[in-house]
Amino acid sequence: MIEAFSLAAGLAWASGLRLYLTVFLAGLAGRSGIADLPGTLHILSSPWIIGIAAILATLEFLADKIPALDSLWDAFHTVIRIPAGALLATAAFGHADATVLSVAAVFGAGLSGAAHLTKAGTRALINFSPASLSNWLASSAEDVLVLVGLTLALFMPMAFLALMLAFLMVAGWALPRLWRGVQGGWQRMSTQMVGARIRSRSDYRSLGKRD
Repeated sequence: MIEAFSLAAGLAWASGLRLYLTVFLAGLAGRSGIADLPGTLHILSSPWIIGIAAILATLEFLADKIPALDSLWDAFHTVIRIPAGALLATAAFGHADATVLSVAAVFGAGLSGAAHLTKAGTRALINFSPASLSNWLASSAEDVLVLVGLTLALFMPMAFLALMLAFLMVAGWALPRLWRGVQGGWQRMSTQMVGARIRSRSDYRSLGKRD
């Protein structure tokens, strides 16, 4: 059960950060024999699934490097990553009791949701800043985190679960602050846009009076 719980947590958490990369890496690990996936996850080892996941992971990799597109991508994937995390977490327990699968679904949705919201909030704050390099660094760090996290979930379950507990504690502390920061960023952006429109109209009127 420890291995199953670690795999469920790893897939759910990683899905909240990089769903398509998660599916690609898990499928590749299963197909190559590096990891022994439960029967309910064998579909991830399909060449079709691996190929489609690779294409989508590449698109996500490119979109994630463009600040404005990154925030739109995260907003759209709110309705995709969380249910996918719940589904993968449930499948990680194989043909377990219905009660266990129900708990796994709720656990997976919560963990993927926490990862997704933490990622989206952090990246939104970075996208509001003028430093474009920080966006690239954050995006690359997320790719590495998914790779390292899935590796630990598969081969060092106890260490991974300890890290997940620490992550949930940090996420619980950070999410309210991230939400307030994102709200403030949107308000500043709105104020700047309104100010720019007012200045533009004033300049246009001044030009008309001179003519």
